[in-house]
Amino acid sequence: MQLGQRPRLVNGKLPVFAFPSELNYYADDRSSHKQVLTLYNPYEFPLRFKVLSTSPKKYTVIESEGTIKHGCCIDVVIRYKDVNPTYYGSRDKFRLQIYEQGQRKSLGRKDIVSMLFESSQEKGKDSEFEESESSVDVGGVPSSSQHLRDGTRYQSSGPSLLMILLTMACMVALMVPTQGDKESRLPEYLHLTINQKLIAAYILGLVTMVLLRT
Repeated sequence: MQLGQRPRLVNGKLPVFAFPSELNYYADDRSSHKQVLTLYNPYEFPLRFKVLSTSPKKYTVIESEGTIKHGCCIDVVIRYKDVNPTYYGSRDKFRLQIYEQGQRKSLGRKDIVSMLFESSQEKGKDSEFEESESSVDVGGVPSSSQHLRDGTRYQSSGPSLLMILLTMACMVALMVPTQGDKESRLPEYLHLTINQKLIAAYILGLVTMVLLRT
């Protein structure tokens, strides 16, 4: 792909890269009332973005419009300003739309679901499960997600080395030149295609979500 060439459209639209894919707020956890939505631009040209909401009165969106330089990302802070019991369990949506500079027609869009929970423990109730007494690792120590008889739970010590290396690899992939970039001093074999950079951006977003929940 030549430098500046528009990437191939999917059903007439460009893929929009934003993470996380959902925003969860908890009434009993004030720190969760501010969520960060990261928008990525892996393309070889700047993008304008706009953040729309189905319930704008509930939220404060800092920088709901702006520009993302090529190969960069931007954080959009979304605060839940009206934590009202009547909204518990309600599902809202944020729509992210991207545009080419100077154009009004949207190049792509993505919807992000937002929900308010009464308690930080409420969302995890559906996914919790008890493991059998025989579920132990080779050393005989219960796994990190296993409930013990006394109700305690082992917690993971932090992100694994694999996660850290994968994050660094994706960041390097996004920073190296794109194929067709004649101004780069790096060898041609170190240049990546736009599709490879899209995959790296997607993986980086998924790893970021995992690390934030660790």
